[in-house]
Amino acid sequence: MGTDTGFDVVQAVLSAEPISVDQAIAAVESETAGAVVSFSGVVRNHDGGKHVMRLSYSAHPSAHQVMADVVAALVAEHTPGHGTADAQPVRIWAAHRIGMLEIGDPALVCAVSAAHRGQAFEVCSELVDRIKARVPIWKEQFFADGTVEWVGAGG
Repeated sequence: MGTDTGFDVVQAVLSAEPISVDQAIAAVESETAGAVVSFSGVVRNHDGGKHVMRLSYSAHPSAHQVMADVVAALVAEHTPGHGTADAQPVRIWAAHRIGMLEIGDPALVCAVSAAHRGQAFEVCSELVDRIKARVPIWKEQFFADGTVEWVGAGG
């Protein structure tokens, strides 16, 4: 899936099906990559001092496009210089779950491969931050005391 930008955008989607770091890593590995960095944001059993039982994620109809746009913008900003000896492709994979998730389920999984670790860490960190800040996904938290709380994310 090479492009003339030096990046491969392997995947940037919302998924009703389970996602995994192993899946993400396998998608971005390549012979030119000296580093593969992954992130898995999992459902934890607490928030704000309250015991969480499970979560449900809902997405705005534009969420898929916003996520693709976030990845495309990141790609454009990190395009390596053309014609340089070190211009190796970077591969990006990102998926966010929607629907009901249990404690320990991955909600956001990202992986980035690059020739060098510094770039892989930088791109993966920025990718996670932008997805969390910009993609219109809302989290409904179900607490052990029977209360429910909506938490806005993105847009």
